Amino acid sequence: MPLKNTHERWGWVSQVLHWLIALLILAMAWLGLTMGDLPNGPDKIATYALHKSLGLSILALVALRLLWRLYASAPAPLAGTPRWQERIAGVTHMTLYTLLLALPLSGWLLNSAAGFPLQWFGLFNLPALAGRDDALHALAGQAHELLFWVLAGLVVLHAAAALHHHLFLGDATLARMLPRGWLRAGAAAAKTENHDA
Repeated sequence: MPLKNTHERWGWVSQVLHWLIALLILAMAWLGLTMGDLPNGPDKIATYALHKSLGLSILALVALRLLWRLYASAPAPLAGTPRWQERIAGVTHMTLYTLLLALPLSGWLLNSAAGFPLQWFGLFNLPALAGRDDALHALAGQAHELLFWVLAGLVVLHAAAALHHHLFLGDATLARMLPRGWLRAGAAAAKTENHDA
């Protein structure tokens, strides 16, 4: 599998970043939805610290993925894709990237306004984005929650669209975000893949 993206499919760097970020989003969603109900104590503190560290990791990985995409470009749209679908896909991807940057940044701001230190897995501290401010803390908390639900909805739509392309349209939309041979595309897409190989 090539390092960089090709005209036909995503390279292994883009694939690793895509699926790693997806797994971290799932972990963050579970932590974010359950940690508030934990009883006060060391376990709750550790869970919040893990949530923050994973959020910072997502922020860094998304920034890296954007830089890599600028460097390695992106595969061309599949042949026969309607122009309106290309535009929707482009808007969806840009919105996902924006949310994946804005969500951890809002959490960073939320933590700063609460006056808490921010560490990455206990290895180093990050600077506060603002001073302690109750009003800003409340606003950042509302924004953080809203951004999460918008992201969750968009991720579900993104995954549903990929499955629709694979199961009903039989094209290589999903297959080309996986190592070659991991997922069998439809007959037309498989023929194209074999020809490109």
